[in-house]
Amino acid sequence: MADALRDLLDGRWATLRRTSVELLGKLEPVGELPREEYRAWVLEQMRALADGGHPLIGFPAEYGGRDDVGGSVVAFEVLGFGDLSLMVKAGVQWGLFGGAVQALGTKRHHDEYLPGIMNLDLPGCFAMTETGHGSDVQNLRTTATHDPETDEFVVHTPDPSARKDYIGNAARDGRMAVVFAQLVSGGAEHGVHALLVPIRDADGHPMPGVRIEDCGPKAGLNGVDNGRLAFDRVRVPRANLLDRYGKVAADGTYESPIEGESRRFFTMLGTLVRGRISVAGGAGSATKKALTIAVRYAERRRQFTRPDTGEEVVILDYLAHQRRLLPALATSYALHFAQEELVSALHDVSDDRAQRELESRAAGIKAVATWHATATIQACREACGGAGYLAENLLAGLKADTDVFTTFEGDNTVLLQLVAKGLLTSYRDHVGDLDPWGMARFVADQAVGVVIERTAARAIIDRLVSGSSDALLDRGWQVRQFEDRERHVLEGLARRLRRATADNAFEVFNAAQDHVLHAARAHVDRVVLEAFVAAVDRCPDPSTRDLLDRVCDLYALSVIEADRAWFLEHGRLTPARAKAVTQAVNDLCRLLRPDARRLVDAFGVPESWLRAPIIA
Repeated sequence: MADALRDLLDGRWATLRRTSVELLGKLEPVGELPREEYRAWVLEQMRALADGGHPLIGFPAEYGGRDDVGGSVVAFEVLGFGDLSLMVKAGVQWGLFGGAVQALGTKRHHDEYLPGIMNLDLPGCFAMTETGHGSDVQNLRTTATHDPETDEFVVHTPDPSARKDYIGNAARDGRMAVVFAQLVSGGAEHGVHALLVPIRDADGHPMPGVRIEDCGPKAGLNGVDNGRLAFDRVRVPRANLLDRYGKVAADGTYESPIEGESRRFFTMLGTLVRGRISVAGGAGSATKKALTIAVRYAERRRQFTRPDTGEEVVILDYLAHQRRLLPALATSYALHFAQEELVSALHDVSDDRAQRELESRAAGIKAVATWHATATIQACREACGGAGYLAENLLAGLKADTDVFTTFEGDNTVLLQLVAKGLLTSYRDHVGDLDPWGMARFVADQAVGVVIERTAARAIIDRLVSGSSDALLDRGWQVRQFEDRERHVLEGLARRLRRATADNAFEVFNAAQDHVLHAARAHVDRVVLEAFVAAVDRCPDPSTRDLLDRVCDLYALSVIEADRAWFLEHGRLTPARAKAVTQAVNDLCRLLRPDARRLVDAFGVPESWLRAPIIA
């Protein structure tokens, strides 16, 4: 059963996942280090990853890569089993910096820069976030103004709020940055574009006009050299514009294959969705590591004497302890399969509609996965008592390092607003502002409808629903509850938003924020459940499938239990039925307790990265 479970989890990229685990296993974990030594160690490990071929996976074959976009995300996920500063710095270098050059640049940029990015000869940064604008990228204030007399762009930070903030690789190692700025040429503004701006010379000194500051100690991820960048009329050649979606001629004439500033902006950002998907996967790996430690500890730690035997009780035998860990473990399995589908969608995306659906799904999964990481790692820390608070037992570091995942690559609350927008039928083919203001303006002028589209294993889901009973452990009943909740919440949201007029659009939208977030969360929960159902269906081993069936039951019923107030308020559950859901969750926790160790071992976290004394 163990091999079958591991095979199912490894999925489409099983071979690559295992070779990535082997490469990670060759790296030696490090204990507590002063910040500068830690940063140096992380850079050293980056070179080991480069030597081991890690960055080649997602880059074009003509530059020595493997053209495997999905595989590059899987390899990044695996790094989440190890040092998270290393994972994040690798993501900055090869995912964000390299990915931006690859996605937004053209062949001349690829020829000149990709080889150095891949082999780490050119360490770089992704300079998007500003002090005054994090989620609202469309209104960044950094400017890049074309000067036709010298045929250069002048990159400038007009005020303190336009300073580039929290930029990975900036404080110590980066030599070049992809800078997102408002493009101005020919006396007109063309919206946000990306340019390559050198920030240090070959000796490591800041380039003229570039001011670099260290962000200083952080709550976690102190092996990543986050810095601040400001530009005082820094000049770069016109060729440094990453011009796949917008070109500027020597005389300042601007042209783009995409009409409309908003549409062009969201097309550009859509090409960078891999970063958001990668964060969800990295968070998932860190969560699996925490659960592995907590479950192993709970199987050996004893506390309080049982009166009938006189022996101390293994803490995982307590229902309260099972309640802490096993529903979270079931959710990690569910999110793993949802992440696998998301990575496959990224790898296979073929048209604009699929791209928009991918972006919406990525936003939702990232939000839910990173919130799950924050809650679960905290639960694991508490489940290990005072020992879990010691740095040597790894959980404190995981807690600190993953905390920021809820706000980078998109603030989770804002991301769920994007998901809600995509759920309203009238928005599907509309490309416009995705911020709350734009959403409110659009709703004021449009009719809003609702549609529920099944996203995975459609035939399986249809069969389950059509033949379902009202038994709590009937999968069809569970799916019906998720679908019914999503549909009802969406229809209620649509009715509220239809009240908007041109004069009160913002007020109406703002008053419905709680409804917006609930609609998005209900949608993501349903998508995740369907991914789990599809995974169970494709499992070839009967005993493993039976185990996963129980884990899926626990996921589904724990979600219903967590939102049982809604199900009660809307007549979907009676009080007696709600109590039965809680009892069923308890029963499933007891039933799965003997399999807890098997379930966490199947995650395949390298033993070299599990050197916590409490499980030694």
